Amino acid sequence: MIGFFTGSHGVLAQFALALAPALFQQPVVELVESWPSGTTLDHADLRDASAVWLEAIDGATSSIELAHFYASEKPGGAGKLEPVLAALERAGARGVRVRGLFDAQFHKTYPETIDRLGRSKGIETRLLDLKPETGGVLHAKYFLVDGRRTYLGSQNLDWRSLEHIQELGVWIDSAPVASAFREVFESDWAAAGGTARPSRDSKAADQFPLCIGEGTSAFALTPVYSPAALAPDLRLWDLPRLVAQIDAARQTVRLQVMTYKMTGRGGEYFEELESALRRAAARGVKVQLLCADWCQRKGTIDGLQALEPLANVEVKLVTIPQAAEGFVPFARVVHAKYLVTDGRAAWVGTSNWEKDYFHSSRNVGLMIEGGDVPQRLDTFFLEGWNGPYAKSVDPCATYVAPRIGD
Repeated sequence: MIGFFTGSHGVLAQFALALAPALFQQPVVELVESWPSGTTLDHADLRDASAVWLEAIDGATSSIELAHFYASEKPGGAGKLEPVLAALERAGARGVRVRGLFDAQFHKTYPETIDRLGRSKGIETRLLDLKPETGGVLHAKYFLVDGRRTYLGSQNLDWRSLEHIQELGVWIDSAPVASAFREVFESDWAAAGGTARPSRDSKAADQFPLCIGEGTSAFALTPVYSPAALAPDLRLWDLPRLVAQIDAARQTVRLQVMTYKMTGRGGEYFEELESALRRAAARGVKVQLLCADWCQRKGTIDGLQALEPLANVEVKLVTIPQAAEGFVPFARVVHAKYLVTDGRAAWVGTSNWEKDYFHSSRNVGLMIEGGDVPQRLDTFFLEGWNGPYAKSVDPCATYVAPRIGD
């Protein structure tokens, strides 16, 4: 029985479904990427997010729920996001119930695309303001299709995410996983509509880890989310599970995030994750951090410079060259967010590693134990680590923040 498939087109999985749908009951997990144009960061065995999104939306028969930080199409509508938006409009027009949930605070910055969706037939949009509840934002990036399939990852609903940024996500075919995230969506949807959140009596964690397959090919899935204050089932809060994953590492800890900062907005030390990394290094585990050069800002680079001299710790920053057409604001950066330990356990999520993402803002992720995905992630990491855009952090250097916005 096929339990897992990663490939450039998903042909084997589609063939199995067509040939024996009654027998094909195991979840499918697929790594999906986006990459900056003009770079060597495209991987032939990983599908493009824009293609996966389009396929998923056009294949929807009953419902689509989207939760995204924001939405922003390229001026003139000539970007990779436009076909995705058009597919959402087609879905609504053919009777699929489409609901889109976006951050209320960031809507002020990019209102046009969300407002367009809200005017479309069959599409309902709401804006979630988490500031009064937790002080955070809706930072998650995920969507659910027909109550069974889930996409989550670092890609915002933004043309730049699909054309000018390195991103990584997972496409999951599993009703239990989708159900766990739907609880999160429904809770946030209710809050955005001005009604009370459902009571926090979920038993979602009882179903996880969801074990798939047998023998050496077996793997397990666990959906996770944050913040703890808004978790339908507190046992699925991602922060303690990430700490446990690092504490279980025996050989390697490899982390890629856009930003890593262990001080909060008030200057307080956010110790949970960094302490786990330091414990791993102290017991001889090789710890490697790969971050974006956006970390060269004062107050962020300092923490990475403090880690680099530690035994068994290496830190690199990635600089993406500018696009052929010139400077693109808020782009040309690595934005993927994943952790892989010992090549056998992984987390893929929507959180940068800063306190607010775990304690204040809405984020989601998937933990994967065993199977091919952690191995492929390990290779993905090393390709970036040893690639032409990564450079080791110098503990003694004075860094200048790169140009990010206009």
